[in-house]
Amino acid sequence: MSQPLTVTLRILDKEYQVACPPEERYNLEEAARHLDNTMRDIRNRGKVVGVERIAVMAALNISHEMLTGNIQKARLMSDQQQQITELASRLDQALTRHQE
Repeated sequence: MSQPLTVTLRILDKEYQVACPPEERYNLEEAARHLDNTMRDIRNRGKVVGVERIAVMAALNISHEMLTGNIQKARLMSDQQQQITELASRLDQALTRHQE
């Protein structure tokens, strides 16, 4: 197992030191960029004041994106499973007719 490394992340003009496994560095940096962009968008709209409130709103927005994406993914997988079941049934029917 590799030793954690310390990564410096810049979020809303402030630096944070975070330890992570070397193989997760890219994902951590991408997550920090996404968070920074989300927080900047919220701040630039001017409706939320204070870093803490901006952070909470960003967390809520990102959580909503994640949950909505998971729901859409589950629906898509359910639809695909239904299509596979229907195709398998049609194939079974065709094979049964062919054998008769």
